[in-house]
Amino acid sequence: MPSSLPGKAAEIRALLLTLIDTVPQGAALPAERELAVRWNVARMTLRRAVDELVIEELLVRRHGSGTYTTRPKVAKWLGMIGFSEDIRRRGMTPSSRTLEFRREKASRTAARRLRIPVGDPVLTFTRLRLADDLPMIVEHTTVPGSYVPGLEVEDLAGSLYELLDSRYGIELVSGTSKLEPVLPDAKTAAWLDIPSTQPCLASQGLSFDGRERVFEYTSAVYRGDRYAFTAELRMTPTVRATAKGL
Repeated sequence: MPSSLPGKAAEIRALLLTLIDTVPQGAALPAERELAVRWNVARMTLRRAVDELVIEELLVRRHGSGTYTTRPKVAKWLGMIGFSEDIRRRGMTPSSRTLEFRREKASRTAARRLRIPVGDPVLTFTRLRLADDLPMIVEHTTVPGSYVPGLEVEDLAGSLYELLDSRYGIELVSGTSKLEPVLPDAKTAAWLDIPSTQPCLASQGLSFDGRERVFEYTSAVYRGDRYAFTAELRMTPTVRATAKGL
């Protein structure tokens, strides 16, 4: 990203970028006073350069602790793509750890969401989704039991969508998703290895197959420090015509 900083601050920014490349992700930078002496620069100029890198999410300030390098966020597109495929496209290795797995009868709420009769069998499971072994998402999924006979906990280590397609002929065609900011509860924070004060993103969604059946209901909590969501917006002809008439 091009810098908007003037001369000396831009030079310090370049030095900071070099320093960031030489230390591990999550490492603390030397104190501002030490860096100002090392590079013979005013602390205000140094701070301006640091401020820009904080905005770019290459550094993070922790009050009372210092300034640290940070991992770049995964920019997840809001589209019909599963976690495993998305992470592989970014050159990382996806994995899953099943935290909870149970068979039960559909409650009224679950039956309404999945469009099945109350009391029908459902499978409910919670998985921790990881990228390069780093916890990213806690994902709760409910599927109609009649759609996935024989599904067991050991089947959930990889991509659920790939499994549903290959074993059950269920193909993801469309879906809905709602996003909102949240603070994680204590259990979710522990699973994600973050403090309960760490802002996160929560989603709730339905997935539909080619027969227009709801084949899953999901709710998930994404680490706010590791995820940014991106949506592609297109103006349809009807909306474009309406806009021109305003």
